[in-house]
Amino acid sequence: MSHNVSELVQPTLVGTLVELHPLRSEHASGLLAAAADGELWNMSVTVVPGPTTMHAYIASALEGKRAGTVMPFVIVRRDTGALVGSTRFWKIDRANRKMEIGHTWLSESVQRSGVNTEAKLLLLTHAFEVMSAVRVQFTTDELNEKSRAAILRIGAKQEGIVRHERIMPDGRKRNSVRFSIIDSEWADVKTLLLHKIARSAAY
Repeated sequence: MSHNVSELVQPTLVGTLVELHPLRSEHASGLLAAAADGELWNMSVTVVPGPTTMHAYIASALEGKRAGTVMPFVIVRRDTGALVGSTRFWKIDRANRKMEIGHTWLSESVQRSGVNTEAKLLLLTHAFEVMSAVRVQFTTDELNEKSRAAILRIGAKQEGIVRHERIMPDGRKRNSVRFSIIDSEWADVKTLLLHKIARSAAY
């Protein structure tokens, strides 16, 4: 993960089910429609942008991108072209070749469709094989059992609980669970994810 200018350009990541496109300001309406599928902004264990917060959400992500610490994406279904969510690399630390995958959310209708698995495969492949990462971490709410289970299913290892890691919009002091995948584990994780995707495609 050197400082070559070519590596600072955010790519579009293309899979079979989805494409991850760099987030742009004009994605606001599509993301709002995606979040409306399940009214995800009402969830208490994660923060998903809604009608009153979408523009600030995008502005913050793009500010991080300009600073070089964030790569924000929209998740687009290849069969319909519809936006179905968002995800990003953030806390990018180029000197130590590490980053976090987070701010991930998906429309309710695609949450059990294989979209998340392929999106994670695309991100992790780019992290380890293009950006030469030695560590990719994930953080989720201690109370978000669905998210915790999903992170374990993709092969990440739980490291521990970070107490009062952040304050949620409702004022709750959130304990967060930290997971990671390191470079020596990537080959096995990649095999696992490819197997999951192949199995889901068979049904």
